[in-house]
Amino acid sequence: MIDKNMKIGDLLEIAPEKADILLNAGMHCLGCPSSQAETLEEACEVHGIDVDELVKELNK
Repeated sequence: MIDKNMKIGDLLEIAPEKADILLNAGMHCLGCPSSQAETLEEACEVHGIDVDELVKELNK
């Protein structure tokens, strides 16, 4: 189960197929070293994305 406290790097390591969802949401810096250490919540805050909606989509 994916939650808002999960680091982007960890998420992409266990579920690389979820990258498309993140990209479509507006997170275009997935390869950036600093993004790998950010949580989903932190990244959503920076990009103005509703973290709860994104987590729901990631867990489908």
